[in-house]
Amino acid sequence: MKKMINGVESLLEESLNGFAKAHQDIVSFNHQPHFISRKQTKSAGKVMLVSGGGSGHEPLHTGLVGLGMLDAACPGQIFTSPTPDQMMAAAESVENGGGVLFIVKNYAGDVMNFEIAGEMLDCPHETVLVSDDVSLPKDHSTGRRGVAGTLIVEKIVGAAAEAGADLQQCKALGERVNNVTASMGVALTSCTVPALGKPTFDIGDNEIEMGVGIHGERGREPMNLISASDIVEHLAAAIDQDLKPQKGQKILLHVNGFGATPLMELYLIYELAEQYWQQKGVEVARSLVGNYTTSLDMAGASITVTLLDDEMISLWDAPVHTANLRWGF
Repeated sequence: MKKMINGVESLLEESLNGFAKAHQDIVSFNHQPHFISRKQTKSAGKVMLVSGGGSGHEPLHTGLVGLGMLDAACPGQIFTSPTPDQMMAAAESVENGGGVLFIVKNYAGDVMNFEIAGEMLDCPHETVLVSDDVSLPKDHSTGRRGVAGTLIVEKIVGAAAEAGADLQQCKALGERVNNVTASMGVALTSCTVPALGKPTFDIGDNEIEMGVGIHGERGREPMNLISASDIVEHLAAAIDQDLKPQKGQKILLHVNGFGATPLMELYLIYELAEQYWQQKGVEVARSLVGNYTTSLDMAGASITVTLLDDEMISLWDAPVHTANLRWGF
């Protein structure tokens, strides 16, 4: 294993220190317990958005703290849920009279710890559970995983909160966005968790894993290496079958890298995916391409589609200023 680290135990702390210093105009870093919070001025009564999860998915979630998105993010150790005390401390630090909305990816540890934190909070709070991974069936025993669609929920709901939507409106909007968002990913390689020191699963030079999550777990099916066009066909068909967009439907198309895939390849995936839906009469009205919900050093990508209405388009376009997502200024 080759990693540019001083040690497994110090990696997260040192990385967060560097992140906060590099973006000190946007965020602050609370050391004990760990959380990143927004520096920009917040209106009294604004709903505060708090998210988090295991580290290793950067820039999700810390890189999305700022104006128009998250007010705080709680990073756990790599692929490990943050603790309830982190979540409580973050929520109490940012709460400003409008309540707190937790945005939680559907993983057992995250769900449990955010529930515990919520039970101990004195301020009004609600939760949106993100479950956009269509590689799992809707009736899966633990539900579908939350993956790259989490960013879409955070951006749209963050804009609504910034514009003055109340807690129940933000929760309803987040659930609506989640219900019209679907993602699926493919891995060309595994990732290497520093504490493990080796790839989390074995994959041959001529193999891919279709339907992977973002924690180094295997996909739903191993396949022989196929062309980019065939990969996109597999991913897009699963998403299209789930969302069933009609002709003329506007969508947001997000191509996300897992950490070790060059942008040249990601834009190729976008080109092929855009063609796929264009041929079906679906309009790609908004787009996002890049590494946003990663899995350490995994090579691979995911495709996310959100069915858009005029309100969602307006909220997506609203100004945002975070370390890793910014426009409108």
